[in-house]
Amino acid sequence: MGKQLKITFIHLADASPNSRCCLNLKAGEAASGDQHDLCSKDGQKHMDYILTYSTKKLFSDLHPSLSLKEKTCCLSCCQPCARDQSLRKYHGGTQKQSLRSQEEEKVLCREEFEDNLKKMGLHLEKDESNRISGVGFLKIHAPWDILCREAEFLKLKMPTKEFYQATPQHKMRKLNAFFKRITAPLLPNVGDTETEDIKKVCYPFSREKLHLSHSTYYSTVCMQCRTLTVNLFLQVLYREWASYSNFYKYQPISLIRKYFGEKIGLYFAWLGLYTQMLIFAAIVGVLVFLYGCITVDDDIPSMEICDKRNNITMCPLCDKSCSYWKLTMACGTARASHLFDSTATVLFSIFMALWAAMFMESWKRRQMRLNYMWDLTNFEEEEVSNEYFAALHAKAAKLTWRDRMPAYMTFIFLMTFAILFGVIIYRVTTQASLQMSSMPSIRANVRLTVKSTAVIINVVVILILDEVYSKIARWLTILEVPKTDKSFEQRLILKTFILKFLNAFSPIFYIAFIRGKTANTASSYGVLFKQSFSPQCAHTGCLMELCIQLSITMLGKQLIQNNLFEIGIPKLKKLIRRIKTKRAPVQEEQDDKDLKRYEADFFLEPFVSLNPEYMEMIIQFGFVTLFVASFPLAPLFALLNNVIEIRLDAKKFVAELRRPVAARAKDIGIWYNLLRGISKAAIIVNAFVIAFTSDFIPRLVYQYGYSPDGTMHGFINHTLSYFNVSHFQAETHPLQPLHLGYKVEVCRYKDYRMAPWSFNPYDISKVYWAILAGRLAFVIIFQNVVMLLSDFVDWVIPDIPKEIITRIYEEKMQMVEFFMREEHSLYSMPMLDNQDENRPTPQLRRS
Repeated sequence: MGKQLKITFIHLADASPNSRCCLNLKAGEAASGDQHDLCSKDGQKHMDYILTYSTKKLFSDLHPSLSLKEKTCCLSCCQPCARDQSLRKYHGGTQKQSLRSQEEEKVLCREEFEDNLKKMGLHLEKDESNRISGVGFLKIHAPWDILCREAEFLKLKMPTKEFYQATPQHKMRKLNAFFKRITAPLLPNVGDTETEDIKKVCYPFSREKLHLSHSTYYSTVCMQCRTLTVNLFLQVLYREWASYSNFYKYQPISLIRKYFGEKIGLYFAWLGLYTQMLIFAAIVGVLVFLYGCITVDDDIPSMEICDKRNNITMCPLCDKSCSYWKLTMACGTARASHLFDSTATVLFSIFMALWAAMFMESWKRRQMRLNYMWDLTNFEEEEVSNEYFAALHAKAAKLTWRDRMPAYMTFIFLMTFAILFGVIIYRVTTQASLQMSSMPSIRANVRLTVKSTAVIINVVVILILDEVYSKIARWLTILEVPKTDKSFEQRLILKTFILKFLNAFSPIFYIAFIRGKTANTASSYGVLFKQSFSPQCAHTGCLMELCIQLSITMLGKQLIQNNLFEIGIPKLKKLIRRIKTKRAPVQEEQDDKDLKRYEADFFLEPFVSLNPEYMEMIIQFGFVTLFVASFPLAPLFALLNNVIEIRLDAKKFVAELRRPVAARAKDIGIWYNLLRGISKAAIIVNAFVIAFTSDFIPRLVYQYGYSPDGTMHGFINHTLSYFNVSHFQAETHPLQPLHLGYKVEVCRYKDYRMAPWSFNPYDISKVYWAILAGRLAFVIIFQNVVMLLSDFVDWVIPDIPKEIITRIYEEKMQMVEFFMREEHSLYSMPMLDNQDENRPTPQLRRS
C-alpha cells in the first residue's frame, strides 16, 4: 500500500462508568438502552467492535449506483468520464477539486477496507443517523464460526471441565494460611474465584473438542447477560481499582487481564511489583536519612566550619563581582550535606544495587507465574509485517544503522549541550549581577537564589524537550523504514529512551562529574576563579547541589508531567472534540443523556500505546538507582508517586480512554533490557559519585593517613590551600576588597595545592595524588564487589519457580488423563447398546 487509511477504533464498553453502566443491577436487569445500543437493528446480533469515519457528502455518495471498481476507475483515469455530466464536472484542475479528489480517495479506501471485512465473514452495519454531526459508526459483528476459526488459528487456550489444584507441602500449608489471613484486608473485593492454587486445565482451541470445554463457558447466553457481564467487569474495576480510597489494596490483575488483555495486565502487574519493592528501599533510605540527622551534631568537619572561632577568610568564588567571605557562612550547607554524605550512604548504595538485582529476579518469577496462570507458557509472539513501511522500504536509501548513527548522536548531543550551556550561562550571569547588588540580604542569599531558580528553569526546559524529543524519535524511526510493527516499536522505544534519558540526566551528570572539576588544571589560582568558564561548587562540594538538582527534577517530572499532564491533557482534548461538534452547552447537557454508548465513547481519548507509561517509570527507576548515593530519599518519593500513579492510570484506562484492543504478550519486551542496563550502570555511577563527588574518600585518607590523632579534627584546614591576593590576574580583583571590614592579604580555597611561598607555588600537592589513588581504588573495589554480589543474587534466585515447573508437568499429565477418560466415555456408549440410534453426539454450542 502506498498510503495509510486512518480509522478511529472504538471498542465496546469503554465510556465513563457513571454514564454507561448500571451499578446495582442483578441478572436480567440490564438497561434496555445498553442492550439496544450493542445490538443490530434486528436485535439478533451482538456488536463486537465499532469503527468511526467521516460522513462528508462526496462523489461516491452522489453516485451510489457505481461499483467500487467503477469509482476507482473514475479517479485513476486520465480522460473525463462520460457516464454522467456531473462526473465530467467532478474532474477538473482547480485546487478545490484536487482536495475533493483526495477526500474521495479516502472514501474509496474505506469502502475497500469494508469489502475485505465482509469477505472475511464479518457482518457490518452502518449508523450515520446519530447525534454527532459529520461522524458515522460502522458496527462489526463476528459470527461464531469466524471466532472459532480465528481462535484455532491463534491457538488460544480453551478451559475444560477439569480443574487442577496444587497441593502445597505440609510445612507450607500453615504458613500460606497465616499469610492469607494477614493479607485478606489488602485483597480487592472483585468476586474472582481464580487463585494460584486452583485453575482450569486448558488446551489449544479446537472446534472438534468443544464438548470438552467447561459446561458454562460456551453455553448460549442472551445478549442482555453479555452486556451486563462487561458492565459489571467495568464497575468492579472502577470501584475496586480506580478508586483512590483503595490505594493500600492489591490490584485485581486477573480482572484487568480479562478486560484489557495480557499486555496491559503485565504492565500493571510490573508496576505493582515495582511499587511493592520500593517499600523496602524507602524504609532503608529513610533510616539512612535519619542516621544523618542524628549524627549531624557529632560531625567534626561540620562543627569546624560552623565554629566562629575559626577566623578563616575564603577567596572569592568568581571574578570582580564576588568578594571575600567567611567560612562560617557555609555552616548551613555543611550541616545539610552531612544528611546525605555519611558512611551510611555507601552502605545504602550497596543495598540499592542488590535491591535492583532482587527486583529484576522477582519480576522474572512473577512474570512466569502469570504466564502459567494465563496459559501463555507456550505462546510465541509473531512479527506482523507493516505493509506501509514495507512498500516504502524499496524506495528508501540503503542505509544501515551504522550510517545513520553518527548523524543521530551528533544531533542529540548538540541539542542537549546547547540547553545545558544555556543553564550554565544563566547561573553565571545571575550570580554576577546579584553579587553586585547594594542590598546585603540579596548578596547573602546569592547561591541559594541562583540554585533554586536555575533548577526550576531546567525542569521546565526538560518538560518541554520531552515532548519535542518524542516527535523527533518517531521521525527518526520512520526514516529507518522498519519492516515489521515489532521492529518499529522497539526502535522507537530505544530512541525515545536515549533522548529522554539525556534530557533528564545531563544536568545531573554535569553537576556530579564536571562542575568545578576542570578548574583544577589551571596553572595559577587567578585563572581558577573565572566563573564565566568554570563555575565552582560550594565549599562543602557538589553533593548538596547534586541532591537539590536531583530532587527538584524528580519531583517536578512526577508532579507536573506524570500527574497534572495525565489528568489535564485528556480532559482538554475531550473538551476540544466536543467543541468541534458545535453543540451548545444546553444542548450538550441534554444530548449526553440520550447519547448511545458508542456515541459517548467517541468523545473519549483514543488509546495510543503503553510506551509513555513505561517510559516515565523507567526514567523514575533511573532517578531511584543511578544517583541514590546523593539522595537517599528518592525511593520514598518514588513510592508516594507510584501509589498515586497506579490509581491515576487505572482511572484513566477505565474512565478517560477508549477501551484498547486486547493484545497477548508473555513479557514486557525491550523494557526489561533497559531496566537491566540501568541497574548495571547504577553500580558504576554510584561508585564515581561516592568517590569523586562526595568527601567520603578525602575523609578516609585524612583520618588514616594524615590525622595526628586518628580523628577528623583538622580536616577542614587540611582541605584548604592558601592564595596570595597580590597574584590575582589583571581585571580579576574583587570590586569590594574591604567587604569584610579589613584588608585581606591571604585567602583560603578548597584544593590540594602548594602554598604561594613554597618552591613550586600553586602546583598540585602529594595529598591530591594520594586522594586520587584512593578514589580510583574505591571505584574498582566497589564496582567489582557489588557486581559480584548482584550476580550472586541472580544465581541464587532461579528465574522460574520450582513449583511452577512442577505444576506445568502435573497439569499436562492431568490433561492427558482427562482426554483419555472423556474419549473412553464417549466411545464406550455405542458398545452398551448398538441398537440405539438416538445416542447423544457432541454438539457445537454457540456463545
